[in-house]
Amino acid sequence: MNRIPKRFRLALVVLLLVAGAGAWALAGPGKARRKKPRSAVDVYVKHVQPIFEAHCYRCHGPTKRAAGLRLDTVAHIRKGGIGGPALIPGDSEHSLLVKVLTGADDQPRMPPASEPLTPNQIVLVRAWIDSGAPAPAEAETDSPESGPPAPREHWAFRPPVAAPVPGEPGAPAANPIDAFLSAGRSSRGLVPNAPAPPAVLLRRVTIDLIGIPPTREELAAFLAAPSDAAYEAAVERLLASPQYGERWARHWMDVWRYSDADGRKAKADIWWGSPHVWRWRDWIVRALNADAGYDRMVRDMLAGDEVAPAAPDALAATGFLVRNWFKLDRNIGLENAVDHTAKAFLGLSLGCARCHDHKFDPLAQTDYYRFRAFFEPHDVRTDPVPGEKGPAAHFARAFDARPDEPTWVFVRGDTRNPDKAIHIVPGVPPVLGGTATVVPPEGGASTGRRLALARWIGDRANPLTARVAVNHIWARHFGRPLVENVADFGTRTPAPAQQPLLDWLAVEFMDRGWSTKRLHRLMVTSAAYRMHSSTRDSAAGNRTADPDNAYYWRATARRMEAEVVRDSLLALAGVLEPTAGGPPVDHARGTDTGRRSLYYRHSREDKMEFLRTFDAPGVEECYRRSESVVPQQALALENSAFAWDQARRIARRLEPAAPGAAFVPAAFEHVLGRAPTRAEIETCEAFLARQADLLSDPTRLTPLPPVPPPAPADPELAKRVPGLPLVLGDARPLAAVPPAPAPAARAREYLVHALLNHNDFITVR
Repeated sequence: MNRIPKRFRLALVVLLLVAGAGAWALAGPGKARRKKPRSAVDVYVKHVQPIFEAHCYRCHGPTKRAAGLRLDTVAHIRKGGIGGPALIPGDSEHSLLVKVLTGADDQPRMPPASEPLTPNQIVLVRAWIDSGAPAPAEAETDSPESGPPAPREHWAFRPPVAAPVPGEPGAPAANPIDAFLSAGRSSRGLVPNAPAPPAVLLRRVTIDLIGIPPTREELAAFLAAPSDAAYEAAVERLLASPQYGERWARHWMDVWRYSDADGRKAKADIWWGSPHVWRWRDWIVRALNADAGYDRMVRDMLAGDEVAPAAPDALAATGFLVRNWFKLDRNIGLENAVDHTAKAFLGLSLGCARCHDHKFDPLAQTDYYRFRAFFEPHDVRTDPVPGEKGPAAHFARAFDARPDEPTWVFVRGDTRNPDKAIHIVPGVPPVLGGTATVVPPEGGASTGRRLALARWIGDRANPLTARVAVNHIWARHFGRPLVENVADFGTRTPAPAQQPLLDWLAVEFMDRGWSTKRLHRLMVTSAAYRMHSSTRDSAAGNRTADPDNAYYWRATARRMEAEVVRDSLLALAGVLEPTAGGPPVDHARGTDTGRRSLYYRHSREDKMEFLRTFDAPGVEECYRRSESVVPQQALALENSAFAWDQARRIARRLEPAAPGAAFVPAAFEHVLGRAPTRAEIETCEAFLARQADLLSDPTRLTPLPPVPPPAPADPELAKRVPGLPLVLGDARPLAAVPPAPAPAARAREYLVHALLNHNDFITVR
């Protein structure tokens, strides 16, 4: 393989060029002459560059340039390193790059610490070199001196600066969000959508802030006199609701990887987390409702035991670390603490530097272990709650159990191979600036390391923390984030189209005491948030000029999250139980009890099936939820006993106040949050009449097959699989609701059930 005949390689190039010529011919006249070496460039872009990225960037990339050689751009490859040019265009046989990849002429084979390139990969590299080693068009003008900017100059590694809010001097003050977005739209000829109808807007903001739809009474009051003042009053009411904390706790629990305890059921043994980690969940709800500063929340989650060692509430906040605990291997828990502290608060893929220097970001392997050193002393324990009794009267917390535990660099990330020649002390990545000064608290109860880290994360000089938090909040209000990769703001992530807005919001967030409620208020009162989501009546050129809506010329329609679907069904039926907090309810009881979805057990193996159907969050990582469209979702609303029970409850709630012809408008307002059109009224009334007539004669109905009785429980199975030693909460059982006996009443239940399957129910427009 080291000596492939040149004629063979040239034949391969000819075949590629011929294939490319055929593609150009198919593309039509005018395109065939655009770039003659297009096929060879494609070989580089599609094959050769990915080979270098996967195998070479670690040592010869933008952040580490072993032997002075970079392989991340063609200009740098041609320049070479201390050994001279890495290639000779048109002559792979004598190119140094090929020699080291194949180990020819006694050259050390590269890469040295991993599998060699395959024969096919080497053929591709040779073919590209023999074709002249062309660069992509956008890189043809670059040079080693004018290559990519230094990673330390990356936009996200520089502290955010609040640019002046765009606008004409002396013009009326507008929401700064709209001023920034308007400037971007104007430069591209985009025309923003009209405001959303009042009913649509009230439903949108109510679901966004408290996670359930508005009541008919709230809708009627708002529609009686819709105005900016009325809308702002509704926003204040929603932010003051205790349901706000429950709604937004679930969002942050996604980001912070909340999971109830799990383990090996056959041995009744907890392996992950703690049965009492639910107290962290309740702390998140309380902290959000109290509008505790985001920086303070970060501090308490990482170091509540060091901030207030005698305060159970602060200690419960360290559930963020308890959640990472793994009984079988302490290193796995520490790795999770490092990786997800960096992702959740800094948007940094620090975990990529555990085995070697980061391939793309200026993060050395030692940076990873210096970050780990902040967490090295800590462990998890369970303490009693003063004044409480019973199995639930405990809380799990972090504490420094090993103050003198050393941190070593693990060679290639192998925990069995520590390099004890390198003494690691706690430290933060130099690229982010600042220092985390460790000051052990008085009394010697802890090392002060995690508190030093938490203070550095929440420091105004940290360029990432506020940006990352703002991006998460924005994504959940506007349907898409300002920075697409919400958990990686590193050098592979380009500056967002709306970076001036992101940075202004980040500075504003910090200036206003890291108040999340203030940030919500600013976002949901903007004209951008209040726009219509429809593209039907939008300006003609908008979809062509900005098909991805990067400049927010319209609102983004989105499906309800799993918890909102279930909680909304219960709220509309009048059976959503208001009880807050406490141990998690058994997930198997999710369809016959009425607690808010937040309070049911959710772990690796135990997830409520109804929530799983609608894309419930994963517990390992869920920085941004996925949104699938699968038949099971329609079937869950169409066929499940849970959906039918709620439909019957809703119909019976509405009947006393909306008899006769008033029922259809009332059902639309209650379920869909809007009035029906005349055509919808006529269709629904015809449906009710037809169904009532059909139901009045049972002989015309197709009987359902009998439901087989459930299989009896196997007592031996219970002995073999005893279950985990969990602390579970309770919820009021909801009885099954039989169909109404009267044909007209039963027809109304069918109509409500149809509305629950309407796209306007499951969609936030």
